[in-house]
Amino acid sequence: MQVGYFMMPLHHIDRDYHQTLNEDMEAIVLADELGYSEAWVGEHYSSKVEQITSPLIFHANLIARTKQIKLATGVICLPQYHPAVVAGQCAMFDHLSNGRFIMGVGPGGLLSDFELFGVMDKDRNEMMMESIDQILKLWSTEPPYHIQGKHWTIDMKDWTHHDIKLGYVPRPLQQPHPPIGVSAMSPNSSSLKYAGSRGFMPLSANFIAKWSLATHWPTYAAAAMAAGHQPDPENWRVARSVYVDETDAAAEAFVRQEGGAFDYYYEYLYAIFDRANFKQPFVVNPTDDPAKLQPRALRDACVIHGSPDTVARKILELREQIGHFGTLLYAAHDWQDEVRMKRSMRLMAQEVMPRVNRALRDKAA
Repeated sequence: MQVGYFMMPLHHIDRDYHQTLNEDMEAIVLADELGYSEAWVGEHYSSKVEQITSPLIFHANLIARTKQIKLATGVICLPQYHPAVVAGQCAMFDHLSNGRFIMGVGPGGLLSDFELFGVMDKDRNEMMMESIDQILKLWSTEPPYHIQGKHWTIDMKDWTHHDIKLGYVPRPLQQPHPPIGVSAMSPNSSSLKYAGSRGFMPLSANFIAKWSLATHWPTYAAAAMAAGHQPDPENWRVARSVYVDETDAAAEAFVRQEGGAFDYYYEYLYAIFDRANFKQPFVVNPTDDPAKLQPRALRDACVIHGSPDTVARKILELREQIGHFGTLLYAAHDWQDEVRMKRSMRLMAQEVMPRVNRALRDKAA
């Protein structure tokens, strides 16, 4: 099993924007040094808490500062862009990063962004699927482009000049295209059905309970096989909130600290779910009443914490409960205590994952 890094990001509203951007960059540089396999960064335009507007711009600043980590968008919200914009920017980024790029895409998830871009009442899943189709066609066909869609139409009949290569959209370095990932946060997610039908990479959010996670791989795999694809659980990315400390007691005290980084993270998400009247997918148990969901119950259900031995055991138990997955994405949280948060990342890479992989090798043998 590999360990990657997943960053929404999410910072306390009182923190300085410039400082938290630098903190986020420092976290990914550290993840690269520690051998984390990939770093996923979210996209939000209208939240002081979720602060990165362009994961591509953010990652571009990290290409020269990192050596091996793959840089992933988590995710580009496709209904907010013309497909040619995404095709051109992602192709260029793939070259600049020398192929260290995973193109995570989705329909978007922040209600204020939907309102900002005027897509609140549109079929965003349909827009996402149309956009992907048009992006891939731009990358795989020669101009002049004639791509008719419901939401976007690309027609370059007048300004394609082959002698000077005018009208040509750039293609990515990775062929036929960079790996494409699709995120999911609901049980039996329709996004995963779509991802499976296309053979794209599935990614499960870190703020859903285990019962919901357990529906994700069967949903994805069934759709993949129905479409003639052979699903490989090694491609499944599962994001979880994780905190590792020297002892179980120290870890529990830190995670359950009132007003602490983990407390704040789940209170913020709960506030969005509550105001959107959309708590059902996030209940701790499938039979729970959504009206009775509380943020700390969500926190306690979703955060893996403890000593290296305890966290390794919990990760192995998680895989037994939800099924085989190839990469655990360690979710970023506000560096309320920078020293302890960095130590947790180090312990995860240097102490927890060796234990996990040793146990997996022993079981296989």
